Amino acid sequence: MAAHNELGAWGEEQAALYLRQKGYTIVERDWHSGHRDIDIIAVVDETVVFVEVKTRRNRVFGEPEEAVDYAKLRNLRAAVNHYVKYKHIDNEIRFDVVSVIGTPDDGEPEINHFEDVPMY
Repeated sequence: MAAHNELGAWGEEQAALYLRQKGYTIVERDWHSGHRDIDIIAVVDETVVFVEVKTRRNRVFGEPEEAVDYAKLRNLRAAVNHYVKYKHIDNEIRFDVVSVIGTPDDGEPEINHFEDVPMY
């Protein structure tokens, strides 16, 4: 696996651990709709939460969450729409971004959780 893929997988695991500690139930990880994917699908207080995880070693190229741009949001909207229809979801839904800064060698990563991010 390429180093950036390993870092991304590690970041997604850190985000899942963080969400579980906050009381979220993880329902799906790395769910695919064609070439689109949703990193984490979780439930908290009966709300289905679609989570995009962005992991960076450091802030040299900006904040990780800045990578969730218009094109990424367009793909996520399509994937979320497919999931909601496929699973017949009628609960409230929302979209969150979790940024993870660090590496497995650094110890505890810095995690920032942005809840209810607009998808437009």
